[in-house]
Amino acid sequence: MGEVHVMDHPLIEHKISYIRRKDVGTKEFREVVGEIAQLMCYEATRDLEMREVEIETPVAHTVGRELDGKKLAIVPILRAGIGMVDGMLALIPAAKVGHIGLYRDPETLEPVEYYCKLPADCEERRVFVVDPMLATGGSSTAAIRMLKEKGVKNIRFLCIIAAPEGVKRMREEHPDVDLYIGALDERLNDHGYIVPGLGDAGDRIFGTK
Repeated sequence: MGEVHVMDHPLIEHKISYIRRKDVGTKEFREVVGEIAQLMCYEATRDLEMREVEIETPVAHTVGRELDGKKLAIVPILRAGIGMVDGMLALIPAAKVGHIGLYRDPETLEPVEYYCKLPADCEERRVFVVDPMLATGGSSTAAIRMLKEKGVKNIRFLCIIAAPEGVKRMREEHPDVDLYIGALDERLNDHGYIVPGLGDAGDRIFGTK
């Protein structure tokens, strides 16, 4: 059974409060999103498998510990998820990166896949699916469903801001997936925006309207 982890680290809370401000420009917004993603990646990798290794330091022989077990992959949901990738790669540079693109059908309002490119051995990796916002949960649940259909079993989802509605849907559809959430907000408004939220993350990362 997956767990829900809401971040309580002072640096994460501080940086999220900063980017909520509507007068923060694109450059700063993009940079701080990357910093938040890096800090969240630190938390989400806390239980990675380790193995002992013999080391010769300049002073003595010793036994240290290094990463072992499953290889890692980062899969952003296009387009806003791209803003979280570089921050995570700074910590786990050996991770492979895939991409999933979805759009919402204007009639059915259901997510439709338009792009999916994953590492060839993705099903053998621990996969971190990333998207700054978890609003209704439509795109996130669809992306994770696509990964499972391709054989991926070990999935974690990271988002900076989440609405209770999105968390509820993720728990219902993918109860096995661990959720790492920067801040859990109050609700969705009538237009599907998270309140208080930070607006449209994709527009703010890429400077588009």
